[in-house]
Amino acid sequence: MLLSDAATAYTTHLAEVRRLSPATVRAYRADLADLAMVLGDPELDEVDLEALREWLWVSTQRGLARSTIARRTACARGMFAWLVEEDLASADPSLRLVAPKRGRTLPKVAAADTLGRLLDDVRTVADEGDPLALRDAALLELLYAAGLRVSEACGIDIDDLDPAARTVRVVGKGSKERVVPYGTPAALALDAWLVRGRPALTTADAANVAGGALFVGARGGRLGTRAAYDIVSRHVAPAVGEEHVGPHALRHSAATHLLDGGADLRTVQELLGHASLGTTQIYTHVSAEKLQAAYRLAHPRA
Repeated sequence: MLLSDAATAYTTHLAEVRRLSPATVRAYRADLADLAMVLGDPELDEVDLEALREWLWVSTQRGLARSTIARRTACARGMFAWLVEEDLASADPSLRLVAPKRGRTLPKVAAADTLGRLLDDVRTVADEGDPLALRDAALLELLYAAGLRVSEACGIDIDDLDPAARTVRVVGKGSKERVVPYGTPAALALDAWLVRGRPALTTADAANVAGGALFVGARGGRLGTRAAYDIVSRHVAPAVGEEHVGPHALRHSAATHLLDGGADLRTVQELLGHASLGTTQIYTHVSAEKLQAAYRLAHPRA
């Protein structure tokens, strides 16, 4: 079996059996395609530990981040372990393949008051009635209010909203569903979007394309994650102090502000849909850094 064929079989297994998220499957597929290209798509039994190390070295020389190299290592190890388990390979050359240690990068977080003013300004512009401005305001408010991933927000249908309870049902990683709350500003923005904005973009022809999608694009189809990223970057980058900011900045900010406000870690874990509490704990480091900075500025003997 060629390495490329093995990669196709493995990523199909990840998508159809293990039900990993489409984004994860795409990343693994790209990693394994690169592996096959660098090694010249050999037969499986021709792939050894040195070949895999060569691939990681090439990846490093390209300037890829340590987190990406670590993911590629995990991807290769996962594939070869599965191939051996399925009797598609006689040996696992990745057993001694070591991933570089990941440097922990704290997420970018906007100050609560700064972000609040920004969202209020977006809402003020949206009140003029432009459909796209109404959509942007609703999207930003919901991403922040519910701490959603961008893929979760773009996948929401109108029927997933419960306006009376102010909750929304989303499908997260691993196709896991959860119901999360949102507050008054998000409720008002969503109502304005559904009443005055969305109908203007979903004409008779576009309605069939959009289906029941909550958020739609300028042509009436379901809003894509790339477009949502651009919307967030355009509005939120100034609040975070970065040139380019993705939707995760609002998710990070929501989690940090919840902890700063007294929410317990388990509640934040449930809201974000993290499988592990350890993933949520990174936000405690963000709050601890803010505490230390305030201490250094305010305490006379700091």
